[in-house]
Amino acid sequence: MFFFLCRRLVLLLAALPALLASTPAWADLMVYPTRIVFEKNQRAAQLELINSGRESATYRISIVNRRMNEIGEFSAVDAPSPGELFAGDLLRYSPRQVVLAPGVAQTIRISLRKPADLAAGEYRSHLQFDRVPEAIGASRIGATDLKPGEVGIQLQALVGVSIPLIVRQGETGATLSLSGLELPRPAAGQPPVLAAVLHRSGNRSVYGDLGATFTPQGGAPQEVAKAGGVAVYNPNPLRRVKLELRPPAGLALARGTLRLSFRERPEAGGKLLADAVLELP
Repeated sequence: MFFFLCRRLVLLLAALPALLASTPAWADLMVYPTRIVFEKNQRAAQLELINSGRESATYRISIVNRRMNEIGEFSAVDAPSPGELFAGDLLRYSPRQVVLAPGVAQTIRISLRKPADLAAGEYRSHLQFDRVPEAIGASRIGATDLKPGEVGIQLQALVGVSIPLIVRQGETGATLSLSGLELPRPAAGQPPVLAAVLHRSGNRSVYGDLGATFTPQGGAPQEVAKAGGVAVYNPNPLRRVKLELRPPAGLALARGTLRLSFRERPEAGGKLLADAVLELP
């Protein structure tokens, strides 16, 4: 009956792919820090949310469990896989929802409660920030210039973000190695892309920066790529990465050595954790 009463159904779905493609992952919400790790006797932490947009926004906060696949994509999960430990039951946080005016910051406090018999290992969950949709009145729908008998649907792009919350209990450690370096011939007009595999072992995650240098025969090393904040989460044994190379003007990636390195982040000491080389003819 609904379809007979409406002469035409006006949808804004056609514009949705372009809208989402142009929306940055963090939208108008700034979060600092972007990861929290509880180690040793640490029992409390906090982070700051800042609304960098032009309108007030409401965010609902929750703890969720996410799993990373081999290419770095996350998916929501309910049950742990073998060797996977969730941290949600160990953590408390407040507030649960915030309303942020433009340019205003809000502190989120997180506390850790570890039972006395907590097994050694690394526990991980994610703190999720979901933007709550605003109420849209009939006057807003009228902006689509609907005619009598037409139905309009107005869509809001709501972007949710999350950061990892990691709890380390007892003795934890990990080792990392790099392998499988490949540099396929790029398509016309496209930059070259270096592919590699990060291999992780142990009972904790690894987190650091990737960097690539190229040393031509008889020349000095030149930085050609870098990627900060790369993680391989426990219990994943590997992560496949691709790094777009941007050599300096005039430097040809030929007759030399391409080196890929993985280091701790500078604030963690910058220690070299793994590297590998690819000889280019």
